[in-house]
This record gives sequence, structure tokens and C-alpha cells, in this order.
Amino acid sequence: MFPDGRALVPYVLRRHDLALIQDLGLDTLVAAMGGDDEFLREAARGALLAGDAADVATIRFRQEVMRDALAHPDVVRALYALAVEAFERSRRGCFSYIARSPGSTLWGSVSLLGELLDVLRQTRALALRDGGGFSARGFREMFDTIRDELDAPYLDNVAQHLRRLKFPHGTLLSARLGPRNEGQDYVVRAPTDDRPRWLQRLTGSAMRGFSFRIDERDEAGARALSELRDRGLREVASAVGQAASHVLGFFHALRRELAFYVAALNLHERVSTLGCPTCFPDPAPAADATWTGRGLRDIGLVLRTAVPVVPNDLDASGRRLLVVTGANQGGKSSFLRAIGLAQLMMQAGMFVAAERYAAAVRRGVFTHYRREEDATMTMGKFDEELDRLSTVVEALGPGALLLMNESFATTNEREGAEVARQVVTTLPTRGVTVVFVTHLAEFSRTLFDERRDDTLFLRAERLADGTRTFRVVPGAPLETSYGPDLYEEIFGQAGGRPDR
Repeated sequence: MFPDGRALVPYVLRRHDLALIQDLGLDTLVAAMGGDDEFLREAARGALLAGDAADVATIRFRQEVMRDALAHPDVVRALYALAVEAFERSRRGCFSYIARSPGSTLWGSVSLLGELLDVLRQTRALALRDGGGFSARGFREMFDTIRDELDAPYLDNVAQHLRRLKFPHGTLLSARLGPRNEGQDYVVRAPTDDRPRWLQRLTGSAMRGFSFRIDERDEAGARALSELRDRGLREVASAVGQAASHVLGFFHALRRELAFYVAALNLHERVSTLGCPTCFPDPAPAADATWTGRGLRDIGLVLRTAVPVVPNDLDASGRRLLVVTGANQGGKSSFLRAIGLAQLMMQAGMFVAAERYAAAVRRGVFTHYRREEDATMTMGKFDEELDRLSTVVEALGPGALLLMNESFATTNEREGAEVARQVVTTLPTRGVTVVFVTHLAEFSRTLFDERRDDTLFLRAERLADGTRTFRVVPGAPLETSYGPDLYEEIFGQAGGRPDR
């Protein structure tokens, strides 16, 4: 996931993320990526929300890996399945608990390593068979490491050590007497010969020396002998336990790293089936003013309706403020979601639902949408809007993208216009890009008359006969939202047009 080899850590939701998930319908996208697999869904959600920490190099690195994954989906899924298999084997066995004695710890660690060794052999076989077809740096380095470090002699040597660590012929220890004749410096010794002891006795090569036997009914003696054995096994058990944790950690990391790409494969197959075009966007540095798109679609709407969605074009390079006006149910909200989701997907290193898309990396995507009436609210709707806005503003910084949908529509036109004006004229001077969908005619018209160079006005297209094309095009704000024809569509005709 990172070109510098950084470990991928689980994502922790931030306060403003909950609003972003709700406003952009992110759960629809995540569900299409993860399906019934909660691990895949969490990986997808975390990658999408953590994109504000990515830079151009990281995005391009992931795009290369994603292209390879799209070219070899079966291999990527097979590799992910092996990582999941290793995890499942560790869960099915009795290896995950912390044992109370070194002997039990050693037994559990050796057993776990034996299970993981089998998965390592399968992973190496996959790398040898299919790894040569990958060109992305991320996959190449991973497959090279597997081939070089997990060669057959090494794996055979590990298997031999694991057989010895089961001590099939007993445990050989050495120690010396310390103060008060107490044993100290216990060391596990490798057996001089793996031949069974009965063969040694027959050939006369059995070890000679002083010995004694503990009666099978001597419980106290058995406990004392077990304690002596545990003293000798303590360091061995610790070392083998660390080795088992290291190998299991490798498979955990492999699973986390691949989960995002497997989830993206699921999404790509789904939208391709629905006929939605995708492309790999062209990311630009945060200081760049590039922001263009062709055939941009709301991928959430594509997934929810499973029907062709009207695409939109965007040419907003150099603009810090986009004001979108026009008729109700004309595609404004869909356009806003398309922008937000495309930005999140690009910065995660994914493809986007467009024919072409290029944008600067944003230092966070934030939303402020109008909320429906909530009977449990302890404050008025306008106060609630201002409270949420305060939370968002505290998290904003230079380079951020703020998407606003019908904000400040819960108060009268004049008050709403004044608050909106203060917000959208101040934030761009702080380096924040704002996209504002609004019906505040006084606000939008006054702002348009100022002819600001950093502002782009867009309008939901409506034909002369009242037909909505669901296209958002450059255009000056109008003084009407066409309420009468919306009323007629809903109440005067059967089967009104669904909300787009």
C-alpha cells in the first residue's frame, strides 16, 4: 500500500467521517466492494477515508498495483485466500491462548508453525508459478522476497527443526549447580543422534551415565521433573513463540494489504457489468490547480439503481469556489456526490467512475448537508446546522475540499444568504475549495454579480418544456427553482420521476 514499505494500520474513524459516510452514501460503495466480508468492508472504508494522508507518489504506486490486480484477478484472489487460510488455521488450532508453562507454549508454537509452514509452501508455489506476470513494483518486490527468502532448502530446514522441537525421544538438558546446590544455566541440548533409543540399546551405543526413574504414581516427582524441563525450555519456547508470531504477522499484513485490492476488484467487476466506464485518474500535487473531468458519474447511484447514469463534465481548474444552482431533482446532489466519491477513490489509489479525471490531492474531504427534521434534537435546525459547521471548520485546513448541499436553508432567505456568503468567501482565502449546492437565489445572484475569478457557477440543466436532463453545465444562477413544474410532476402526473 505504501512505496516506502510502511505497515498498514487499521483506520480509526474521526468525528467528521460519520457525516462524510452518510452524505456521500459511502456505505453503498463499501458494500459493493466488500459484500458479506466484514474484513474487506473495513479495509475498503479505511482506505477511502485515509486518502487525505496520501501524496502523488503513493497514489501512483497504488495505481500500478491496481492495474496488475485487474490484469491478474485470479492470482490476487488466490494469494489473498492463502493469507486468510493462515489466519483461519491459527484460529482453528489451540495456538492463540497464552500458555501457562514454557512446555505448553513451545508445543503450541511448534504446532502453529507446522500449520503455517504448509501455507508458506503454497505461497511460494504461487509466486514461482504466477509471479513473473506482474510488473508493478509492489507485487514484484513481494514475489521476489517470497522466492528468495522462502526457498525449498530453507523450508525443509524449518520442517526438520520443528520435528526436533517436538522432542520425540525426550528432552536433553544441561545445567550446573549454583548456590545452595540449586540448578542454574539450564540449556536445551540437541540430541547427538535421532535414532530411537531401542536401536541404541540393541547396538550398544546407548548413553552411559547416572540415571533414575520416577515411579508413574509419584505425582510430586512428576511435577518436579516437569518444572525442571520448563526451566530448560523457557528460552526455547520464547524464541519459537516469537518466530510463530512473526510468520503469522506476515500473513496478517499480507491479508490487510491485499484486502483493499480484492475489494477494488469486486467493485470493478460490478460496475463493469453495469456498463459504467472507469479510468485511472491523474493526481496532481496539492498546490496544483488542476481539476477536470469528462463523463463523471455518481458511482453510488450506479450501484443503487443499476441503470445508466447521466454523466457530467467538469472544468474547474484554478477555481476555489463552485456554486451549483438550478431546478429541484435536476442532478445537483448526484453531481456533488460524484465529485466527492471520485476524490476519495482517486486518493485511495483506485479507478474512478469517469472517462477521464484529473485533480489535485486534497488534504481531506468534508461535507455539510442539510439534515431532515429530528424529533430528538435539543436545538433548532439552524442552530444544529451551525453546530455541525463549527465542527467541520475546526477540522479544515489548507488544501481541503468542502462539499455543501442546501446548507442554511433552514432559516429565512436573508439570514441564510448572509451566513453562506461569509462562509464561502472566507474559506477559499484560507486555501479551502468549496462546492456549494444551493437554492438561495439572493446569495447566488449577488455572488455572481461580483464576477470573481476564483468562482465557477454551474446550473442543473432544464429544457424549455420542463424536462430535466440531469446534466450540470456552466450557467448563471436563475431566480427560480421551478417549483410549479415540480409540483405538477409529483401531484399532477402518475408515477413521478425518481430522485436523481
